[in-house]
Amino acid sequence: MILKAVKRRYLPLWLSSLSQVDWLLLFLIIGLTSLGGLMIRSTELLEGSVDWWQHWLFGAIGLGLVLILAQWRYENLMQWHWLTYGITNLFLIAVIIIGVAANGAQSWINIGGFNIQPSEFAKVGLIITLAALLHKKEAITIPIVLRIFGVTAVPWVLIMLQPDLGTGLVFGAITLGMLYWSNMPLGWLILILSPLVSAILFNVLPIGWIVWAVIMGVIAWLTLPLRFIATMGAIAVNITAGELSGLLWGLLKDYQKDRLTLFLEPEKNPLGGGYQLIQSRIAIGSGELWGRGLNHGTQTNLNFIPEQHTDFIFSAVGEQLGFVGSIAVLLSFWLIFWRLIIIACQAKENFGSLLAIGMLSMIAFQVIVNICMTVGLAPITGIPLPWLSYGRSALLTNFIALGLVESVANYRPRKRF
Repeated sequence: MILKAVKRRYLPLWLSSLSQVDWLLLFLIIGLTSLGGLMIRSTELLEGSVDWWQHWLFGAIGLGLVLILAQWRYENLMQWHWLTYGITNLFLIAVIIIGVAANGAQSWINIGGFNIQPSEFAKVGLIITLAALLHKKEAITIPIVLRIFGVTAVPWVLIMLQPDLGTGLVFGAITLGMLYWSNMPLGWLILILSPLVSAILFNVLPIGWIVWAVIMGVIAWLTLPLRFIATMGAIAVNITAGELSGLLWGLLKDYQKDRLTLFLEPEKNPLGGGYQLIQSRIAIGSGELWGRGLNHGTQTNLNFIPEQHTDFIFSAVGEQLGFVGSIAVLLSFWLIFWRLIIIACQAKENFGSLLAIGMLSMIAFQVIVNICMTVGLAPITGIPLPWLSYGRSALLTNFIALGLVESVANYRPRKRF
């Protein structure tokens, strides 16, 4: 009682209403956003661009949204999830009709001189919708899982029509992560991903493709109803996926094949499709242990890496801050993931827990793919690095998701001492 009286007397009203907020999570993200502005500025010294302070400006706006949303009861979203879903899809349809094209995709709507990317905000809309649906019924039956895929399919198709492969992949990661957290059997998750593995193995290790198809049959036998039909179906789907991948691969043009495989050997086209990745690896490698120092990276300051301030911002971190700085960034993300899991486990009900896991799936997938992309372990897919890459819509989306999760943390059951 004494402690509560002291809080009421000495703390501002708005601050006392945030007593349960996860401050470590918030400070980690503020730190990454601040670092992002510095890295963006270092990539544009010769151009005199203002992207770096816009990154900080929208970061400050995002921080304000977090503090507002953290005080608002997130449970209210449950009764509005279909409205959220409808608005999300309407904006995605509007992009197709009146959107602005850039970099080969029609993904933006111009509002008041600013280009807004609805597909970014659609990530939060999807998380809210799936969290509300899975809160009511867990993913423990096939009809419920199929319903979730059906709900995801509508905005996913609209995004792929833009086309925006990177965001489409993020939608898949969000859906699978939330399904798994909602008690979907692990075997089902493996079976869902198995056709992709079969497609890769068919072209890399044919004997492995056959073995994989048999293993999927065993998993189907152990985890699905109608065992015989499920087993034969799983084997047939994986064999078909492999065969189709070989057929489709033969139909692709050379430049399309290069987009998918050039990351394995970018030296095959050092002045074309492999140029950006080669320069990125040079930048990261030249940073060595401690880095070249802020604004002293040759590859970064002399603009050797196209679009470095967006998807390839991690190469600026590696060159200027070195191995130590890169590990610090990775550790920060790891701590963010850990705090999101803690919030999910401590939430007072499934809806809040699923919101936290939805954000975790969204952020973790983007971090893993982006960093693998910049060091040559994954194809270039146009996925930004959360809070570090420049992108106003993406930055605000991540802060809105953070605000909802902080609301989950703020209204979780209070600890008793």
